[in-house]
Amino acid sequence: MAGKGQKPNRVIVIGAAGEMSRIAVERLAIAPGGWELVLTDIRPENLEPLTRKLPVGKATVQRLDLFDGAALRSLIDGAALVLLGAGPYIRTSSPVIEACLDAKVPYLDFDDDVESTEHALSLDQKAKAAGIPIYLGCGASPGLTNVMTVDAANDLDTVDLIDVGWFIGDERPNVGRAVLEHLLHISAGDCITWENGRRVVHEGFVETDRFPILRGEPDILLYETAHPEPVTLPRRFPEARRIRCLGGLDPAALNGAVRSLGLAVQHGRVSVKEAVDFVEDIATGGRGTANGWRIALRGMIRQVRRDENSVGALAKFLATATVGHVYPYRGGFLARVYGTKDGKPAVSTRRTALRTGRVFNNMGGVTGTAAAAFAVLALEEAGARVGAFAPEDWADPAAFYRALEQVGVPRHEIVETVV
Repeated sequence: MAGKGQKPNRVIVIGAAGEMSRIAVERLAIAPGGWELVLTDIRPENLEPLTRKLPVGKATVQRLDLFDGAALRSLIDGAALVLLGAGPYIRTSSPVIEACLDAKVPYLDFDDDVESTEHALSLDQKAKAAGIPIYLGCGASPGLTNVMTVDAANDLDTVDLIDVGWFIGDERPNVGRAVLEHLLHISAGDCITWENGRRVVHEGFVETDRFPILRGEPDILLYETAHPEPVTLPRRFPEARRIRCLGGLDPAALNGAVRSLGLAVQHGRVSVKEAVDFVEDIATGGRGTANGWRIALRGMIRQVRRDENSVGALAKFLATATVGHVYPYRGGFLARVYGTKDGKPAVSTRRTALRTGRVFNNMGGVTGTAAAAFAVLALEEAGARVGAFAPEDWADPAAFYRALEQVGVPRHEIVETVV
């Protein structure tokens, strides 16, 4: 029920000024349905460039501190959907989900942190009691990758191994602090994965493998990393012996730098703020700090010693890192499923085609656009389900691909089958 004076077709976007959230808003604005977008942010003045792009009357803007419980509860009352785009989710998802449970309003996010994903899934019974859905991880990875996994698995009779991969190119200067903090968080420490049919803990960014994640290029080295897919996908594929998520950055030297900085944060040698400040400074054309470079260089040298990068590639990166050089974008997402078909071993793979896409052309573009498509699907299926859901629990691949088309992605640019 909508509250007094509230419109039941409102979609509340929290953290709308973020890089990925802005894209989600732009994509939602062109989708059918006549939804009124309420854009909120702690700094609403940052939303002015976005609102100028939107159709007149499509959106309104409000200031919101999501940690102000009373203001948050008043704002979302009676809404059709709350989309949380403010991270890091390990801090932001809990208060917003609790407000949605209290107000009985459907919730959707593009959370990519394991801890907050597990917490949200633990609220399944509360969501059922409130009569609402909680949709988690509705971005690129997790999100699109989960749907591609289901799509690939549908080609097979049995599922044995699942590998999910993400590869992020040079997106300077459009790199948000929340994204950088997340990278540091997942590049060191515990990495939950599914191995031999059970949940185990590895060390993040240690195990590696290569995948054909880019069309027309050699297989790319990716690192096993702490991401929600190995936590949620076993619920859909409990028979799988192994489910991993692997990721990587381009240029390759960034993997060593981020890993080393993450370890330094973990061991208390540098604060999260100092590490994020350093990476953000480099990403926006600054020179960084001497201490930051000492830590980063240590990790990049370790890469070379492990044959994960070449001396020449490292030298090129170091020569260009402090002069604002931006590399041509290379990035993509992949889901590869191993199993059997007609009694014989078989492999099915889906990947994105970011390098040729007009919409799916960078990490922010994929995440924001996928979030908009998930939101469209959730709004279209309003009342269809209650509880807490990962993407593979509810988003049928064919229906999700249609939703992507509704938010502006040409069908041939969505995913492709690798043969």
